[in-house]
Amino acid sequence: MTEIYKQKQLRTEVWNTVNERYPGSMISKDDYVPLSFLKKPLSESKLTFISTSGVQPVGTLPFDTVHPIGDYTYRKVPSSLKPDELEIHQLKYPTVGANQDINVIFPIERLQELAQEGVIGGLTENFFSFIGYNMDPEQLEQKLAEDIADAAVRDHADIALLSPA
Repeated sequence: MTEIYKQKQLRTEVWNTVNERYPGSMISKDDYVPLSFLKKPLSESKLTFISTSGVQPVGTLPFDTVHPIGDYTYRKVPSSLKPDELEIHQLKYPTVGANQDINVIFPIERLQELAQEGVIGGLTENFFSFIGYNMDPEQLEQKLAEDIADAAVRDHADIALLSPA
């Protein structure tokens, strides 16, 4: 690991890029987010997965995909589920490919395989999914992100894999 990665976030310019591409998105970041390093080997670490895909267990309460400022709730997705036990509630991206193979946006089977092969130490009981269309950054950070982080801690996650849809 090079010394530079210990000192600063990998892409501090990302906030400026987002603001340039999406004027008025109200995203600002004056300080960097420090990187976090594993405290034990990956093969001994319990992983959780967090996604903006809107994937959830079949039959659970759908996300509010039409609210003008977004839906600030998340769904627990048991990490033991199979793809046919999942569905997508999302209007903001094309889901054709994901409906053919959910692993395209929510790699539940690939993560299960990595745990079975011992590449990672295991999976948390639940993964977490929400919809990425949220227009209030303060609510996103202070409500949704904190709620998911607390849930991941309760599930004893050592590491989190974050993936936008």
